[in-house]
Amino acid sequence: MPRLLQESDVVRVESNVFTVSGSNTNWIIVRDGDSCTLVDTGYPGDRDALLASLSVVGLNPRSVAAVLVTHAHNDHIGTAEHLRALYDVPVLMHEEEVPHARRDFLDQVSVGQVLAQAWRPGVLPWAVHALRAGGTTHVPVCEPAAFPVSDALDLPGSPVPVHTPGHTKGHSAYYLPGSGILISGDALVTAHPTSRFSGPQLLPDMFHTDRARALDSLSVIEELDAGIVLPGHGPVHHGSVKEAVLTAREHAAR
Repeated sequence: MPRLLQESDVVRVESNVFTVSGSNTNWIIVRDGDSCTLVDTGYPGDRDALLASLSVVGLNPRSVAAVLVTHAHNDHIGTAEHLRALYDVPVLMHEEEVPHARRDFLDQVSVGQVLAQAWRPGVLPWAVHALRAGGTTHVPVCEPAAFPVSDALDLPGSPVPVHTPGHTKGHSAYYLPGSGILISGDALVTAHPTSRFSGPQLLPDMFHTDRARALDSLSVIEELDAGIVLPGHGPVHHGSVKEAVLTAREHAAR
């Protein structure tokens, strides 16, 4: 079900960095002049909203230098193939996420796993919403590519990929050193309809390929000199990533 973009969905975080709220999922626009890096692309049902968000910040699909994928779940790659096929936008990710994006396999929560947790508050409404947004639609990226280098990428914002496995094997966060911003994807979120917490946290267990590795990956991102966290789910977190990780660990221990 297509989602319409609301004015309040687009938040300017820094002069050239915007976070956009889609169907319970965020994507990030990092602008540099008439070009941008797009981190994630929402659900398949978010396509119109994503294209509208580019227009809101004065850009268009041909402005996208690359799509950076945090991970290849449907709620993060919903419009990636559309941009690649129609506008020749490269879709980049960690090498371990490439086969997942091609859909050589599908490594995300199954309908059966969701139904087994349907008794938990928030799970059933979230599941219905996810289905309507295209959560089970087949959306492979036909020509995904691994990062060409292991350090700062030659893209708007000079994003630095940070491998944070656990949610998926090839999950990557992105650090913007010039802005002190961490785009954390699903390695660290601040809210989710199925969570009873608000603030920095891991997603509920059913969403992770390997929860232990997801916890370990918090140690990787807490060393970054970031004062703003842009998560894949939930609002912007203002404050040091080290403090955010501490809060997430406290929630995880409950």
